[in-house]
Amino acid sequence: MTHLLLVEDDEVIRDSVQAVLVRYGYRVSAAADGLTGLELFRDEHPDLLLLDVMLPDLDGIGLCRRIRETSVVPILMMSARGDGLDVVSGLEAGADDYVIKPVESAVLLARIRALLRRTGLPQQRPRTGEARRPGGSNAGVLTFGDVEIEPEAMEVRRAGQTVALTPTELRLLLEFAANPGIVLERRVLLHNVWEHAWDGDSRVVDLHVQRLRAKIGAEHIQTVRGFGYKLRR
Repeated sequence: MTHLLLVEDDEVIRDSVQAVLVRYGYRVSAAADGLTGLELFRDEHPDLLLLDVMLPDLDGIGLCRRIRETSVVPILMMSARGDGLDVVSGLEAGADDYVIKPVESAVLLARIRALLRRTGLPQQRPRTGEARRPGGSNAGVLTFGDVEIEPEAMEVRRAGQTVALTPTELRLLLEFAANPGIVLERRVLLHNVWEHAWDGDSRVVDLHVQRLRAKIGAEHIQTVRGFGYKLRR
C-alpha cells in the first residue's frame, strides 16, 4: 500500500483530505505542524509528501528544504494563496509540484498519481543518431558533453560524479535527452513531464529547469526566448 505523509495544520482540511486518500486506497500518516511532520518522515519513510505552506513550528518551505537535504521523495506543496509567492518559494525549495487550495479531490488525486508514476520512470531513448552512445559496456549510456545518463539504471553523472536528481528532475532531463537539439515548449514539457493540461502557468517548468541547470551545468540547456528550452547536442 502506497504510504503518503500529509502535513496540514487546519484540522478540517487535514481530516477531509486524509479521508479521501484513504478511501482511494492510500495509507496516510498526518501531522499538524512541520516539526512533527519531519519526525514522521524520518521514522516512516513515506512514498510521497503533501505539505501545506503555512505550518506552525516549521513552515512547509523550511520542511521541504530539510527533506531535500537527504531525500528525493516526491513532494506536492499545497498553497492557500494563488498570487504565486508560495508557489515559487515551494518550487525553489525543492517541491515537485503544487496545488492551490481549495482543490478538488479529483485534481489532487491526479497530481498524486502523476508524481508516483514519476518515481517509476519510463525507459526513454533519444532518436536514432541524436545522442552519442559510447561502445563496450557503456553502450546504454547517453552522453552530452560531460553529462552521462543511464536511463535503465536511472543514474546521471557529471564529470564522473553521480548527480542526485529528484524523479521529476530526472524525467525532465530524459525528456530533453529524447529530443536533443529540439526546442521543447513549456506546454509540451508540462504535458509530458507533469501530465498537466496547459493552464498558462510556466513557473513549475522554469524553476525545475533552473534546478536542473544548477546540477548538470547551465551550458547544457539553452533557453530559446519566447518558445522554451532545448538540450545542446
